[in-house]
Parts: sequence; C-alpha cells; structure tokens
Amino acid sequence: MVFLRRIVFIAILAAITGSLGSCRKSSSAEEVVVYCSVDQAVAEPIIARFEKQTGIKVLTRFDTEASKTVGLVQKIRAEKDNPHADVFWSSEIFYTIHLDREGLLKPFESETVKNWPTTFMDQEKQWYALALRGRVIAYNTNKVPEDESPSCLEDVLDEKWKNRVVMARPQFGTTGGDIASWFALYGREKTEEILRGLKANGVRIVDGNSTAVRMVATGQADVCFTDTDDVYAAKRNGWPVEMKMLRRADKGTLTIPNTAAMIKGGPHPQNAKILMDFLLGGQVEKMLLQSDSHNWPVVPENHTDIEMYNEYKIPEPLKIDYTLVADNLEYALQNAGEILD
Repeated sequence: MVFLRRIVFIAILAAITGSLGSCRKSSSAEEVVVYCSVDQAVAEPIIARFEKQTGIKVLTRFDTEASKTVGLVQKIRAEKDNPHADVFWSSEIFYTIHLDREGLLKPFESETVKNWPTTFMDQEKQWYALALRGRVIAYNTNKVPEDESPSCLEDVLDEKWKNRVVMARPQFGTTGGDIASWFALYGREKTEEILRGLKANGVRIVDGNSTAVRMVATGQADVCFTDTDDVYAAKRNGWPVEMKMLRRADKGTLTIPNTAAMIKGGPHPQNAKILMDFLLGGQVEKMLLQSDSHNWPVVPENHTDIEMYNEYKIPEPLKIDYTLVADNLEYALQNAGEILD
C-alpha cells in the first residue's frame, strides 16, 4: 500500500513538474531579450508599443549614462558562448561594427529592409542603422553670444576658450566615436595636435554628455561637445543652452545613428526577427523623431507628414564611412586617454 501511494505521489509530482516545464517553455516562446543603450525614457514607450502590437514580452537590459553602450558590449562579449540577448539596440554604431567583426552578430533579412540605404547597413546584413543624432557644440546663452559661439572643432582651440570647455570621457558613449572620426578625417598627426590643443586650453573631462551639458547650463563651463538629444533635453528643462552643429572645418557634422542587430545564438531567434522588423519598419523612426530625443530618420522621405520634420533636420551631415571610423576607435580611445587625462 505504501509502495502504491509512493508511486502515485511520484506520478503526480512528475505531472506537475512537466506542466511547469511546459509553462516555462510557453512563456519563453513569447519573450525576446533586448540589450538597449538608448535612453530608457525614450526606449520604453517604443518597447511598450511592440509588446502591445505583438503580444511578445520584451525583457530589456539598459545601461548607465556613465558606461553608455560599452557596458552592454562587454556583456555581449562575455556571454558569447551562452548568449542571453536576442537583439542589441544601440544608441551608436561603432561598437556594433566591432561586435560584427568579432563574429557575435547574425544576418537579418526581410522585406522590411529590402531597400534600406546602403550607407546605413552592413554589406553582410549583420546590422542596420536608423534614427540619427548629430554631434554639436552646446553653449550657455547667458555667457556666450550666438555670433561669438564656436561653430567648428578648430574654433574651440582658440585661446579665448581657455578653461571654458568641457567634454565627456571618450572611453564611453559617443565622444569616443566622435574623436575616432577626427582620426579618420584628419589623420593621426593632425588629430593628436587637436587633442593636445584641447589639453593646453584646459578642457575638462566628465562622465557623460548630459553631465557636460548640465555644467554648461549651470555656468561651470561655457561650451561643451555633446549630442543633439542632450541639448533638446536641456532646453525642455528651461536651461540657458543652445547649440551649433560640430563641423570639422568645411566637412560637415558627424551623425551618429542607432543600430539594430541580432545576437548570434540568441535564445529567441524567431521573436528577434519580429522585433527587428518592428525596429526597422518605419514607425520607430517616426516615434524617435517625435520623442524627446528628436532623432532624424535615415529614410526621411517616409516622415514628411510630421509637423516637426524640418525643425529637427540635421544640416550638412558628414559624408563618412562608419567602418572607417570604427577602424580608428581603439587607437583613438587610447590616444585621447593618454593626452587628455
């Protein structure tokens, strides 16, 4: 009798365990894991829209302002033998290119991206770029008249800006990619001369673009290098901050796109494809243009009906091969660190 009761108990336990296992599998099938370095306040409404439209639960890991993008990139590298993420939605492009070169991404093909601009995609379809921000010089409107504010990189080297300039630490966020673009455009000798000029002019290094803009707004500095979205945030706060596009002599303004890519070996490949279609399907670029970040779309002709279409256009974008900038990233980070710190 005892033996029979034990058999029945084991059978019931097995049934319950099997049921729980089935539930976990079913739940997992309705999930997708995203590593996202886009500002959380900007990304969350977009993720919520995807969940509502598809019924797929998005498990999102964000990064901090101080380690923007780099922390998630290091996590993807650390997990290469057992990937936890399905999709990497990055606020920049250069580290995405490096992940591709390291064999950590997988190709994505779809009717959605059939005619994607070649400038903004990998030839092997490992990543796609969307939603641009521009690099700018922000200035305090109470301390710097518009007609005296710097309008290109070389202007900031003038002695009149001594001890008045602040910039984010190059090792994290978009500043590193920006400096790498200087190396790509000017070459090593000229760029190192620029970096030494900034150092001689007393440039201060802080953690993150938003910190740099805050210092300008509060009068702790007069100008800073940053991105368009951080200036839009400052102006929404009523801070005395304006901006000019950060031109390189007569070569235009560096635009830094978001990127979307699938992680090789991710646990939910089918749902990852659905999310990629959503991110690249047009409505996300529209939402980002209308968001507080005001990213400019890489396919702008799809959004001419938006009232703010012309207001946030990035004039004279720099024509540059993003892979060439990525080639210079490692050297730029090391070199800038040695000169500026």
